Amino acid sequence: MRIFVDSADVEEIKKLYEMGFVSGATTNPSLVAKTGRDPREIYRELAEMLEHVSAEVVAEDADGMYKEGKDLASIHPNIVVKIPFTPEGLKAVRRLKGDGIRVNVTLIFSAAQALIAARVGADFVSPFIGRIDDIGYSGVEVVRETAKIFALYDIPTQIIAASIRHPAHFIAAAKSGAHIGTVPPAVLWKLLKHPLTDIGLEKFLSDWRKVQESLSK
Repeated sequence: MRIFVDSADVEEIKKLYEMGFVSGATTNPSLVAKTGRDPREIYRELAEMLEHVSAEVVAEDADGMYKEGKDLASIHPNIVVKIPFTPEGLKAVRRLKGDGIRVNVTLIFSAAQALIAARVGADFVSPFIGRIDDIGYSGVEVVRETAKIFALYDIPTQIIAASIRHPAHFIAAAKSGAHIGTVPPAVLWKLLKHPLTDIGLEKFLSDWRKVQESLSK
């Protein structure tokens, strides 16, 4: 499973990218708004760093989504246009794909929605694990069902597990067949920490200091 950052904070993403395990980022209007920056500048900076940057449209009709998607895609080849799963959104996906533009269909909450989006031509679908859990269903099960359907029918659309809220979600998404997990920075930093790693490192360093002290006598 590839790892993306679910954020529009360029500096925070850069810190994670420099460690070598992050290959993309997903943004949305809410995340971009938090930065207070020009969205186009954010998308360009991220796309120059990463192989995949999902940039979401805010229009509600198919024509508006299509025009906005074309504009976003023109910023950089690594931009993937993010379209919501709505009837108007599906129309826009079809038109954008006709122009050879990569599309990530977002706000997916069922395997049926994921299959429909894939059949329209989506390159990526984004089921929201955490939000599905919030309404009493299993978000991970939706990922598992979608992965099974895609494998059964050789559907090339990739699954981006989104709305990952804690480390357990991350592992569950990987085990369930998600091609990509998009993870908030706070959760990624938690994944990098383990108390036994800290204890082990301190023990190694303590023993090494003793060796150096012994040699200096």
